[in-house]
Amino acid sequence: MIPDESRTIIGSDGLARPPWAAADPLLQQYYDTEWGMPVRDEQGLFERISLEAFQAGLSWATILRKRPAFRSAFHDFQPDTVAAFTEVDVERLMLDAGIVRNRLKIRAAITNAQATIALRGEGGLVDFVWGFQPAVTPSPQSHAEIATTSPESIALSKALRAKGFAFVGPTTMHALMEAIGIIDTHLVDSHRRGSSGVWTDRA
Repeated sequence: MIPDESRTIIGSDGLARPPWAAADPLLQQYYDTEWGMPVRDEQGLFERISLEAFQAGLSWATILRKRPAFRSAFHDFQPDTVAAFTEVDVERLMLDAGIVRNRLKIRAAITNAQATIALRGEGGLVDFVWGFQPAVTPSPQSHAEIATTSPESIALSKALRAKGFAFVGPTTMHALMEAIGIIDTHLVDSHRRGSSGVWTDRA
């Protein structure tokens, strides 16, 4: 039988991880410590939305390697600071080789910071995004079973766009929901399944 490369891989430490997290040490550390863990603070969530937007069309490994430079360039993704960026800052960022130099995505980060601030009057970004948590979470046996969008990510995308956010398409929002624990798409035999505490049933 040909092995299913979309299923978990047992690492040298004896732990089961999906293929995308099994080879690259940086991705493995991210998977073991961050991916799928709840993010419930405004600054942290704004950073994740921003980085997911910059990731569009690129690999997540690329974004992770550039994350320290992103944090420096965007002042740790403090919404109030980023919201005040001007075209001078856009040009500064376009010259920063440490980040992804995409003018539309840079401007989207500024726009999204301003939209984040505006949401404070309606309960805030965290409650808004987490309000799209589904009643149940997927239980994938293999990576092939994991969808790239969901009814909730489509609805979240539409709602955020209505609030003025940019680069928040359904696929990007689905990736965000996976990354911050709103859904648990760890494979059922992964050592991280259920680790967020949001979804206690590992099955």
